Amino acid sequence: MYRFLLTPRWWGINVFVLLAIPFCVFMGSWQLSRFEGRVQDHRAATEQATSDRTEAARPLDAMLPVDKSTSGRRVTARGHYGKQLLVPGRELDGKRGFYVLTLLRTESGKALPVVRGWLPGTADPAKAPAPPAGEVTVTGALQASETPGDNGVTAQGGLPAGQTAAISSASLVNLVPDRLYDAWVTLDKADAGMKAVPASAPSGTGLDLKAFQNLGYTGEWFVFAGFVVFMWFRLLRRELEFQRDAALGLVPEDAERTPVPSG
Repeated sequence: MYRFLLTPRWWGINVFVLLAIPFCVFMGSWQLSRFEGRVQDHRAATEQATSDRTEAARPLDAMLPVDKSTSGRRVTARGHYGKQLLVPGRELDGKRGFYVLTLLRTESGKALPVVRGWLPGTADPAKAPAPPAGEVTVTGALQASETPGDNGVTAQGGLPAGQTAAISSASLVNLVPDRLYDAWVTLDKADAGMKAVPASAPSGTGLDLKAFQNLGYTGEWFVFAGFVVFMWFRLLRRELEFQRDAALGLVPEDAERTPVPSG
């Protein structure tokens, strides 16, 4: 009864099934491992953020370049404040406002973007307090340059003079004459009545939409594997029914198993 499994048609079906099921299981397991990796990164970033608030600040240059292990770590830098910019459209505690960003020219001659604090409302230079004069030492959380899409950062253009949409060397290089660090710092304690901006988790470590997309893809691949098995058994059952009907003389043994198009 099962000799039909040795026909070329069924050899093709069986080979496809034997290849498709392991492939679907492999892809599902890979997507699951990516989700688990993001969960682990999120847990590690949360633990690091807790410890970063209590650890001693380290010199800025010792923590560069910024990566997942150094993002959010407390650093210290010394220099003189220079040009000041505003970063509009930033939310804090559920309210919309703007960051006050001031460039700190360090002893190396390079400028470090420093977020001195956040203020509510529309970005207005008159609201932003002037930076302290003379040499200052800043202490805060080290952050990687922003890119559009990260933590609500937009690629908005056409901003008024003295404003920038993203805090990154690529965005600031056209606004200031200084050589820039490919990083920025948000102060532990904001200046002059502003609110301190909390450090954000490194890119790719949060349980964001991409993480749950990986989990969704995991389910899809395992469903595909189950569907392949279901269709194989369904085809096998139909073939057995056809063989049984043919043995009872209900259909010719050489009848076509595919319907003939009408018309």
